Amino acid sequence: MSQLQIETDYSAYYPGGELRASVSWQLAEIPDSAELRLVWNTSGKGDRDLKVVHVVPLPDPQAKDERNVELTLPWGPYSFSGKLISLIWALELVLQPGNVSARREITIGPEAREVILINKAETI
Repeated sequence: MSQLQIETDYSAYYPGGELRASVSWQLAEIPDSAELRLVWNTSGKGDRDLKVVHVVPLPDPQAKDERNVELTLPWGPYSFSGKLISLIWALELVLQPGNVSARREITIGPEAREVILINKAETI
């Protein structure tokens, strides 16, 4: 049985801001490796895009462990939602072997908010 957790101070951040996270896990065996990834992906119509923006290695992982991580967030792209597509930022805790993972979605945008795309034809 695996238990993985990612906690952050906030769920929404300014571009270029500092993010502090606490990650923890409890596994039956000691993992070979552990890392926290900052990623974004698109969701909606068309192909799904995924980009790993930053990887924080968590050296010498134990079967039961907790770590604190700080990282500077990128300036973009912003989190956004539109009629056809959205861009979603997330933190992913990944342990090997077995590709055991947990995910926590966050928002990165102006005023620490998601950008909502509106079709101009809908506003008239």
